[in-house]
Formats: sequence, structure tokens, C-alpha cells
Amino acid sequence: MTSSSARSAPAEIVAMLLADARLPVAGHTQSAGLEPALADGMEPADVPVYLELRLATVTAIEAGTAVVALHHLRAGHDLASVVEAWTARTPSPALREVARHQGRALLRLLVRLWPHEPAIAAVADLPAAPRAVVLAAAAQAGALRPITLARIVGYDDVQTVVAAALKLTPMDPADATAWVLDAAPEIEAMAERVATLTDPDRIPRIGSPQIEAWAQAHAVSTRRLFRA
Repeated sequence: MTSSSARSAPAEIVAMLLADARLPVAGHTQSAGLEPALADGMEPADVPVYLELRLATVTAIEAGTAVVALHHLRAGHDLASVVEAWTARTPSPALREVARHQGRALLRLLVRLWPHEPAIAAVADLPAAPRAVVLAAAAQAGALRPITLARIVGYDDVQTVVAAALKLTPMDPADATAWVLDAAPEIEAMAERVATLTDPDRIPRIGSPQIEAWAQAHAVSTRRLFRA
């Protein structure tokens, strides 16, 4: 895809592109915390509950951050306060590092697709922008609505967990697909809760100490399939 074709693509196509698991932005190296959860004894049958927990906590924070960052980009506001709010709500150094790593990978792709997009240039000027803020720049370049952006964040998190489950534990791929479909109401509910946010102070503040502890343990593990 050239920059001109990216700019002229319908918003629906841009949304599907950003939600595609094959997008070359290092998502395939992540398990969204599933690998350390299973290593700590979580049963594969509990993955749907794990998805629900993530959607209510770390994913809601990421989606809220992305939506607020999109508002700031469209209003011409500085993004530093958004990054600061995200940092305060992501106490785990491991989770922050992974989010910034994914942000760098996504930004490299966006610069190629939309090399002259001001929103992408604004995010590129930030030191170590997290993935949520970089996704907001993609949403601005692709003319996406805030609720569409929030849905992308929710769907991407769910499919990352499910894709990792297929590699980490024996299971029927049809069951994994059903997990994604069953999570759809929670994705939509989360997206609706954050879609109207404009103030960094209103980004969800719901933490998940267990997910953070798993992330920290995984970061120092010498035997792992995924980065996080």
C-alpha cells in the first residue's frame, strides 16, 4: 500500500487493517499476558474469564488513552498529558516497556503508510510513545471515529490472547474463534464506556495487580515463547 492509497481508503478498510492479526507490528510476539498466566497455573478453560478481566482493566485503560489522544490530536492539544495519564495508570514497568515497544513498531509502519500525516509526525516527536497513542495517530490518518478506535483496541487485545492460546495449549481452533465472538459484547460495552472521553483525567483507573505481577515475572523469565 502506498501513502496515497492509504489516505484514500475508506475508514472501514483502515479499521480492518489495524485490527488484522497479520499487521507487521510485532503483535505476533505478544500473548497479552496469557503465557505467564498459564505458566502460573491458570487453566486454558479460564481464558474467557481472563479476556473479560483484561477488557475491564488494562484494555480499557489502553482504549481510553487512545480515544483521548485522538481527541487531543484533532483539537491540536499537546499529547504529553495523555502519555502522563497512561503512565500513571500502568504501574508495571514490564507493561510500559511492551506498550512502548509496540508503539515504535506501529509507528514505523504508519510513517511508511502516511509519511506526510501531521498526527503521525506529532506522535513521532514524543519520546517513547505507547501503542495507544500511536494508534490514535493511525485513527486520525484513517478518519476513524473514537468508538471504532476503542473497538479496535478491544478486539486486538482479545485476538492476541486467543492467537497465543492456540500456540500455548492444545485446543480446537473453532473453540478459540468462539472465544472471540463470545467476547464481542464485552468489547462493545468497553468501547462505549470510553468512546466519549476527552480529558486525560477521565481515562479509566482500574488496575489489575495479578496481570501486572504476571507481566513482571514474565519479563525476567528465561524460558518463554512470547515477549509478554
